[in-house]
Amino acid sequence: MPSMQTPSYGRRAVLSMVLAGGEGKRLMPLTADRSKPAVPFGGKYRLIDFAISNLVNGGFRHIVVLTQYKSHSLDVHISQTWQLSTILGNYVTTVPAQMRQGPRWFIGSADALFQNMNLLDDAQPEHIIVFGADHIYRLDPRQMLDAHIASGAGVTVAGIRVHQDQAAAFGVIEQAPNSTKIAAFHEKNPDAPRLDDAPDQVLASMGNYIFSAEAFRRIMSADAANEDSKHDVGGDIIPAMVANGEAHYYDYRTNHVPGENAGEDHYWRDVGTLDSYYEAHMDLVAPLPVFSLYNDQWPIYTQSITQPPAKIADGPTAPSHVSNSIVGDGVIVHGSAIHESVLSRGVVVDQAHVSRSVLMDGVRVEPGARLMNCVVDKNVVIPSGVSIGYDPVVDAEKYTISEGGVVAIAKGTVITP
Repeated sequence: MPSMQTPSYGRRAVLSMVLAGGEGKRLMPLTADRSKPAVPFGGKYRLIDFAISNLVNGGFRHIVVLTQYKSHSLDVHISQTWQLSTILGNYVTTVPAQMRQGPRWFIGSADALFQNMNLLDDAQPEHIIVFGADHIYRLDPRQMLDAHIASGAGVTVAGIRVHQDQAAAFGVIEQAPNSTKIAAFHEKNPDAPRLDDAPDQVLASMGNYIFSAEAFRRIMSADAANEDSKHDVGGDIIPAMVANGEAHYYDYRTNHVPGENAGEDHYWRDVGTLDSYYEAHMDLVAPLPVFSLYNDQWPIYTQSITQPPAKIADGPTAPSHVSNSIVGDGVIVHGSAIHESVLSRGVVVDQAHVSRSVLMDGVRVEPGARLMNCVVDKNVVIPSGVSIGYDPVVDAEKYTISEGGVVAIAKGTVITP
């Protein structure tokens, strides 16, 4: 791991809480039997690896992952991947819904935080970092925490500039003049105020927050007692703290991650839908990717699995051709054409054609098969002669098709020729 200096505020003064209970309905069928943070990404990672890697690289290594829906694969991944040295008291651990406030599940992100208030009693932090678990990005949390402390805010919300057309999908920050204070917070409002210096953009919340411990305890308790609240951080907690005058924003553009190159810095994508998930993969395979996985100074960590190296071999009738693609460990490409695709660990493509597709671990594509604009979950076999992604009418009878035309095939699907 990167060598990090101890921040002046002390790493023990910070508790990091990762919200990983998302059901992920808009990512179906990829979330049919796993939570959204456990969805594979980029050929070898899980979505949650990005949030945890940012925290660990920043030196914040007291991390709890709050889980709920279909958490088994996520629990296994955390236990097998995120084993930090305990000699300094470091840890990454999952915390399931413990029902400390009665026999009920979490009813919102704020309720998940409130129900785990006992973790603050144990750790006694001065500041609480709250990150979502399903975004693709790099961010140095030390710089955000420094800005939070300097402003004296009760909560600091990380903000990123997005086009005004996306205002309805995010919480939007309205800036106070000549200050980092948040004047108003507009939750998923298409008419949210535009930026003064960029009339076609809004400042969207990235779902990353830093609270002072005192403000955290106070606002979470008040929200829990409010019967009219939906107990959501973006929808209820942040507006309440804006009304109290204690909410500030942190401009993502000011964050400088070690090793990032111009053109690929300040990338952030919410992969909450099939289309955004697919587009994030296409970002990876571009000749000059807007988000690079190859930053040794700020690596994305994940589970280490021993597999042989990838092999690309010519077939009996045609050579293999692979372009603008990511090819994972254990992949075998035999006499096949692969274009703008991600082949995850252990994928086999035998005398077939794969274009602009994402194949997860263990997928097998048999001779004569063709895939285009597909996301195929683990261990699915595409039989000889089958074409998917070429006829939306036929595909819609068997598979899930996104608004953007991406064909998603669930894990365990049995495909007949």
